Amino acid sequence: MKMSIVKNKNLIGIFLSSGLFLIGFFLHGNFSLYFNISGLLIVCGGTFGAALISFKFEQLQIVAKVLITTYRKPTKKETDIINILIDLSIRSRMEGILSLQAQENETSILFLRRALGCLVDGYKIEQIRDILNTEMYFFRLRREDSERVLRAIADYLPAFGIIGSVVGLITMLGGIGDTSVILKAIPIALTSTLYGLIFSNFFFLPFAATIKERTNQELLLQKIIMEGVIAISSEMNPVILKTKLESFLTPSERETELVSYAKLKERFNIARNKKQTEEENI
Repeated sequence: MKMSIVKNKNLIGIFLSSGLFLIGFFLHGNFSLYFNISGLLIVCGGTFGAALISFKFEQLQIVAKVLITTYRKPTKKETDIINILIDLSIRSRMEGILSLQAQENETSILFLRRALGCLVDGYKIEQIRDILNTEMYFFRLRREDSERVLRAIADYLPAFGIIGSVVGLITMLGGIGDTSVILKAIPIALTSTLYGLIFSNFFFLPFAATIKERTNQELLLQKIIMEGVIAISSEMNPVILKTKLESFLTPSERETELVSYAKLKERFNIARNKKQTEEENI
C-alpha cells in the first residue's frame, strides 16, 4: 500500500513537472515551431546508430528490460523482508530446516529462493556467505553495465544535436541569397541541439539514476536476506534476529522501541549495587 502511494506521488510529480516544462514552450510562441522532423531524425538516428556500434543489440535489449522492470515492478520494503525472515526463523526452529523447502518454492524473490536453497541443501555458513556475496557482486556489475549504457547514450545525444546544428548552418551558408533555403535551415540548426539536450537530460540521465537507485535498494534487501538466512542457519533466536535485522532500517521504520532512561538507570544501578555488595562481602 505504501509503495503504491509513493508510486502515485512520483507519477503526479512527473505530470506536474512535465506540464510546467511544456508551458515554458507555449508562453513565447507556437508549439509547432519546436517540432522539426529533420532535426529529430538526425539526433535519434545518429544516437541509435552510435549505440549499436558501441554495444551489442542483446545488451540494449537487456537495458530495455531492466528499465521496464524498474518502473513496472516495485521492490519489497525492507520491513516486509525482515518479517519474512523472522517467520522463516520461527518455522525452522519449530519444524526444522527442511520445512523451508516449501517456502523455497513459494517465494517470488529470486535471491531469497537462492539463499533458502543453500540453506535447505545443508551448505555451511561460510559457503552460503560466499555464494550470496558472489551473487550480489555480479548483480551489481550487471546493473552498472545497464547504467553505463544509458549514460553513454545520454552523452551521444547532445553531440548529435550539435551535428544537426552544423548541418543546418551548412545548409544556410549554401543558401545565401535564397531566403527560402535559409528559413528551412534555421529550424534544423536550432531544434537539433534542443532535442539532444532534452532527450539526454529529461530521459536518459534520469533513467540511469533510477537504475542506480533501484540497484542500491535491491542490494540492501539482498544484504538483509543474506544476514537473515545465515542467522537462521546458526539457529539464532528469532527475537535476537529481529533486533539484528532492524539495524538495516532507519530509526523511524523500526518497530522496537528504545529502552527508556528510567529502565537504563535502574539496570545500571542494580549492577552497581551488586558490585558494591561484593566489595562489602570481601
